Amino acid sequence: MNNYLKLIHCRYQMLLWLIFIIFISCDNNNNDGDAGPDNNHDLTLVANSSSQWTGIAVSQTSRAFANYPNWKEGHTLSVIELTDTANRRPYPNEAWNTWTGEQDPSEHFICVQSVFVDQQNYLWILDAANPQRKGEYLGVVPGGAKLVKIDLNTNTVVKTIVFHEPAIEKNSYLNDIRIDEARQIGYITDSNEGALVVVNLQSGEARRCLAQDPTTKSENRILTVEGIKVRNEKGEYINFHSDGIEINPDKSYIYWRPINGESLYRLSTALLNDPNVTDSTLSANVQHMGDFPPSDGMIFGKNGRLYLTSIEENAVRVYDEGESATSIVTQGEDLKWPDSFAVGPDGTIYVTTSQIHIKNPTQPYRIFKFQP
Repeated sequence: MNNYLKLIHCRYQMLLWLIFIIFISCDNNNNDGDAGPDNNHDLTLVANSSSQWTGIAVSQTSRAFANYPNWKEGHTLSVIELTDTANRRPYPNEAWNTWTGEQDPSEHFICVQSVFVDQQNYLWILDAANPQRKGEYLGVVPGGAKLVKIDLNTNTVVKTIVFHEPAIEKNSYLNDIRIDEARQIGYITDSNEGALVVVNLQSGEARRCLAQDPTTKSENRILTVEGIKVRNEKGEYINFHSDGIEINPDKSYIYWRPINGESLYRLSTALLNDPNVTDSTLSANVQHMGDFPPSDGMIFGKNGRLYLTSIEENAVRVYDEGESATSIVTQGEDLKWPDSFAVGPDGTIYVTTSQIHIKNPTQPYRIFKFQP
């Protein structure tokens, strides 16, 4: 009898363990939008900086460029070329990187937010021209918001497109850009007012799209990064509208997201490029691709997968079209507010850290790279 009871007890314990294992397995596999690590790719340090940078661009010959936004007193450099992990030079020269408020605003960088190298190996520099001081934007310097195109073979400016109303507003902050080289169209987000700006790169004509649409607006999600509810220097919760933007490999769709939100959207470029299509028609054709952890920048890798920074998790996530979840690719304490991406000619992915959630960082701002 005692042996029989012992046998029953043993089988009961085994059954409990089996139920526990099944429960854990189901929990890990059904965590919508929060799947486990994809591969835990190792991060390699590319560069450190004592000044805050946001954007990164890598050329077809592996030259690397970064930008410093004009967000604090004492700002000097706006765009640099990284010559190695510790050294850099003003790009394209010191004159473009000098702004005192007295020069022609179209010929000097004022507040650069992003840099991007297209497939034809031109560097595009997006100058929001809206400096920030103590958590408050000062307003766009008239004639200063611009897109600058540089020929990397000669290191010279070959085109400057200046933005005016109604394409931008007085407190717009042009945040990120992607280029369709074949159609010569640029796509830009406005993260202060919430809109997409479509610019003809040949004529310089620009249109403001979806400016009243909820898809370009913040979802008012309070961000918590490393245990910190993120506020600006005025003590207000930060609130960014349409920010990250990306174009898919065949240039058929534009993707974008607000920082303070979880939604990922996309829209046909054929519709967006047509100036005769109304905003109401554009709005009706925006596709909601899913809800995922908040991100800043995003980029398609050469493998066709969409990578998104995950600012609340010190991580990078990846999204595959048609899936209902993203998965973590790489994660670590050093990824303090992963901000913007670039893809190198060999497919290596570069990512900046901007530490936006920390008022006085004790660690340097960093650029990492990893193999997807």
